[in-house]
Amino acid sequence: MGLSTILLIILVLLLIGALPSWGYSRSWGYGPTGILGVILVVVVILMLMGRI
Repeated sequence: MGLSTILLIILVLLLIGALPSWGYSRSWGYGPTGILGVILVVVVILMLMGRI
């Protein structure tokens, strides 16, 4: 497993953890999920381009 695969797995786990479905994160809204989603998309695009 390369560094990019580990980074991708960590970002997916953070994205799932930021979903506002648990009691402690309901007041956060969709901000953290949106930010992590954008980071995840950028990392996937960089992986497909071969930069990571």
